[in-house]
Amino acid sequence: MSDPTAGPLATTTALAGRGILLSRRNLDAVITSLMMPVVLMLVFVYFFGGAIDTGHDRYVSYVVPGVLVLCAGFGAAGTAVSVSDDMRRGTVDRLRTLDVGAVPFLTGHVVATVARNLLATGLVLGVAALIGFRPAATPAGWLAAIVLLLAYITVVSWLSAAAGLLARTPEAANAFTFFVMFLPYPSSAFVPIDTMPDWLHGFAEHQPVTPLIESMRGLLLDQPVGDAPWTALAWFGALLLLAVGASGALFRLRTRQR
Repeated sequence: MSDPTAGPLATTTALAGRGILLSRRNLDAVITSLMMPVVLMLVFVYFFGGAIDTGHDRYVSYVVPGVLVLCAGFGAAGTAVSVSDDMRRGTVDRLRTLDVGAVPFLTGHVVATVARNLLATGLVLGVAALIGFRPAATPAGWLAAIVLLLAYITVVSWLSAAAGLLARTPEAANAFTFFVMFLPYPSSAFVPIDTMPDWLHGFAEHQPVTPLIESMRGLLLDQPVGDAPWTALAWFGALLLLAVGASGALFRLRTRQR
């Protein structure tokens, strides 16, 4: 990373490695992002699962895809805090003396977030298997589910990067976590949409998380998914373009002011 002649790929890789190493200094946030989805899954399965009729034999089969999405949101939202902290500490100023631009800097944060999320996703799936989750996905189904989840993590990470650039302090950037945590709740993650109030149906049915969860549930349980995966990918493509464009513009604005 200190070599000014290094290419963008090498610089991005170095910055991604830096982001992963810095996680050691913020173990409380990492542990929270790993354990909170697991705790929520146990609460929903054992506290509320017996009272919720989803049409599945076991509630754990219904809820696991939603928890995986919630887990991804927990981990990806941390990008906002790390980006904001780098801006506040002047790390970006030092990187720019090495001719490191917006793309390597932000992509490094996103790649580090995706790596951390893979660990968290594996942990959630492991605990889910211990409490009775039995996926029936084909190899193609597993691949499609992983691609969709990675796409969601990437989009939320870029949105978080934009939020981190917009916020003036890491504490303000951390507020973005609330939005990402909240989005799976008014969806089909934990209860069927038709059990929600009528005024909520429109939002729950037409937000990006719902087609993602429906796709993952169908793929993991080897059930029909219809056009839900394509709807989810369309959402993610539009949001990714918005997030990358906003991040680049905000990075240029913030670094001009320094």
